[in-house]
Amino acid sequence: MIVCSCNVLSDRDVRDTLGPRGDRPSVSAVFRHMGCEAKCGRCVRSIVAIVDQHAARGLDECSGSGDCEGCRADELAA
Repeated sequence: MIVCSCNVLSDRDVRDTLGPRGDRPSVSAVFRHMGCEAKCGRCVRSIVAIVDQHAARGLDECSGSGDCEGCRADELAA
């Protein structure tokens, strides 16, 4: 699902950026890592939710591959 229309970024792009990180990056850090920046800001809440989900799941439960329950639920919600 596209979460940032300005930069055409999907939820999977954001999860791939988070990868095996142990910290909780800011939205601006996520954008910087992807080589872009927030423009209109409408995506910020969605990206914060993805970062929060990633932090809550821990590294063992979700690899960002779309195979865990949370990732499947995100796809169904889209």
